[in-house]
Amino acid sequence: MENFILPFRQISRTDLGKVGGKNASLGEMIRSLTNVNIRIPDGFATTAAAFRYFLSTNGLEEPISALLEKLERPSYSNLVETGAAIRELFHSAKMPRDLADQIRSAYSELVGEGAREVAVRSSATAEDLPEASFAGQHESYLHISGENAVVEAVQNCFASMYTDRAIKYREYNSFPHSQVALSAGVQKMVHADLASSGVAFTLEPESGFRDLIHLSGVWGLGENIVQGIVNPDEFLLFKPTLRQGKNAILQRRMGDKEWMMVYEKNAEGVTSTTNRKTPSDLRRKFVLTNEEINELGNWCLNIEDLYGRPMDIEWAKDGNDGLLYILQARPETVQSRKNNALITEYTIGKKGTRLGSGQAVGSAVATGKVRLLDSPAQSDKLAAGEILVTNLTSPDWDPILKKAAAIITNKGGRTSHASIVARELGVPAVVGCGNITDALKDGQEITVSCCEGKTGFIYDGILPVSAKEIDCSTFSLPERTEVMLIVGDPEKAFSLSFYPNNGVGLMRMEFIITHSVKIHPMALLQFDKVKDETVKQVITNLTCGYTDKPAYFIDKLAEGIATIAAAFYPRPVILRMSDFKTNEYAGLLGGTAFEPLEENPMLGFRGASRYYHPMYRDGFRLECLAVKKVREEMGLINTKVMIPFCRTVEEGKKVLQVMKEDGLDRQADPSLEIYMMAEIPSNVLMAESFAELFDGFSIGSNDLTQLTLGIDRDSAIISDLFSELNPAPMAMIADMIRRGRKAGRPVGLCGQAPSDYPEFAQFLVEEGISSISFNPDAVLKGIENILAAEKLHPSGATRRVAPDG
Repeated sequence: MENFILPFRQISRTDLGKVGGKNASLGEMIRSLTNVNIRIPDGFATTAAAFRYFLSTNGLEEPISALLEKLERPSYSNLVETGAAIRELFHSAKMPRDLADQIRSAYSELVGEGAREVAVRSSATAEDLPEASFAGQHESYLHISGENAVVEAVQNCFASMYTDRAIKYREYNSFPHSQVALSAGVQKMVHADLASSGVAFTLEPESGFRDLIHLSGVWGLGENIVQGIVNPDEFLLFKPTLRQGKNAILQRRMGDKEWMMVYEKNAEGVTSTTNRKTPSDLRRKFVLTNEEINELGNWCLNIEDLYGRPMDIEWAKDGNDGLLYILQARPETVQSRKNNALITEYTIGKKGTRLGSGQAVGSAVATGKVRLLDSPAQSDKLAAGEILVTNLTSPDWDPILKKAAAIITNKGGRTSHASIVARELGVPAVVGCGNITDALKDGQEITVSCCEGKTGFIYDGILPVSAKEIDCSTFSLPERTEVMLIVGDPEKAFSLSFYPNNGVGLMRMEFIITHSVKIHPMALLQFDKVKDETVKQVITNLTCGYTDKPAYFIDKLAEGIATIAAAFYPRPVILRMSDFKTNEYAGLLGGTAFEPLEENPMLGFRGASRYYHPMYRDGFRLECLAVKKVREEMGLINTKVMIPFCRTVEEGKKVLQVMKEDGLDRQADPSLEIYMMAEIPSNVLMAESFAELFDGFSIGSNDLTQLTLGIDRDSAIISDLFSELNPAPMAMIADMIRRGRKAGRPVGLCGQAPSDYPEFAQFLVEEGISSISFNPDAVLKGIENILAAEKLHPSGATRRVAPDG
């Protein structure tokens, strides 16, 4: 009698043709990774031969083939009827006795005297390939108990070979139906319904950035993530520092986790899944602790190392034993196949009325008519090129999603079904929009924008959109002048890292504080001084989970800094400490209680003067502690710091002493470099003295120009007089470069002029500038101007090569 059963421990990845991709992967991991303490539930698989034996003994091959012959192509108008008829053939058939006996015996051996519940999962022989995942095309059955129930579940898995979505998927990917077989994997049950579960990608799923692990999780069964029913918790880990044993968690984002899928018995004693409202205390709690995040992160590293490619992994936590488990792993099939050097930049012209927003998937823009659908049964209503708007999607939607120009859903996160399919199809999606189905009308013309960061927007009307494809691999960096980026938004950092660059010459802390932290640091340190009760409640909500409110500021600021530092690691990233003006600080939550009113904030209480002043000294300490966490705990020592608007040498000394007291001590940490913005005429005139204090300079051409010419650059009346090309600021810039070089310090410049004006780039190169920092939309033009300038001045100053950190 032929053996139709293989224990997982006897299976390797080379057995895909015998047991399908999912089971081959499980066997490979059990054989190769249990020695490094990765927990994977044991089990067994029925073979492809068992599936074909089931077909032949029941005489199903010819009826199936005949039904598929009648499938209407390319409209697939009778797909639902065809799929149902084929599945009925399976359900009406009988499991061969010898095959059923082998399944019963293997099940009894697996569960022994312990817990008898198992998961029965489908695994196709054309599944989990690098070029086609087949994820979600077939069925799985959980909490199956008893020999007969397991046999029945295996037969149901066989039938799911012909779900509507699986038929359509094979058709689209040109897989002959008769050449694909299905294996059922029977695995010890992990009771995630009593705890949590989720997925992991060993790259950043939006940009394809390879040095990241993206974890997401929900309470209860993970089907809520796949279906996009809830917004999950999300965690980002940085691989290089994770390997170093550092605290590699770059970000922790708490989702609303409104529902949790659990198992419960009805009045007749039948167990089935149901979605319950998540208790409020669990909604306000992360599904994983920091220790568990790091444990899963290290497991993901091991799995990726085993396969030598980015992976898509499912994990679960058992509510009985409290332990984490890996349920399956497959190759990631979307971002890992893209050429990250090819960048398409989308730009929207005049924006219309904003109708809604959610999480952006992809970076494209789409325009078209809204098509509101409640279920895939309404597929005939969706015309090619229309924008699908619905509550959520599941694998049942797959046959129709290819017609959509974009996808918008009320529910879901970045790892929901809609997000995964949108990436695979290369169309923009905005998910987790709340009640967008109420805000849009069927047939309404809209613009879907995913080109503005990780938040996607829906605008009224068909807006003008331009697209430009750039092959960054064709750009060579200059030999002597470093090309740096100006970055503020952590959400854009990973995609920006693919532009040609030598690092980040200016990271704006203000952006992170405004968009991520949102709260004035002194309002956290002296919460009782905030008198506005509405503001106090908002602060209380934002700091939920923090008994120490200042720790919230440190954590959120550190996450933003670390994300940008990781995106460009090991290239240097120069972080400018906060440079808000008093009126801008006052705009933060709770800020009005701590900021003075000034006639001219541009020349007032800003920059270095705040850092040692009693009014802000403790707030600056939180900034320093965030930087210290990024460098020491998280291991991102490529982060440098820069002091803005330092008026006098004495002020520079005071700031450095304060930083030393707050843990940023260059004697204790020799790799730490502290730069100074050169943006005041006194910085130029006293450059040699400042060079004794600081490790380098960055010319802030906007402030230096306005202070040299005596122009308020915010004044519209005299704005036409403002120009960096004026001989006076150019003389100041040239003098700063020469003095800095003479003192042995690198001097860079941040500004738009080198990209706008080739003659300005030529001037900087001729003077021997060390680096020029550009906004991302100007960097490619800037590179062209620098290369042209270096060609004209081949004997310019030798470029200072920054250390790797």
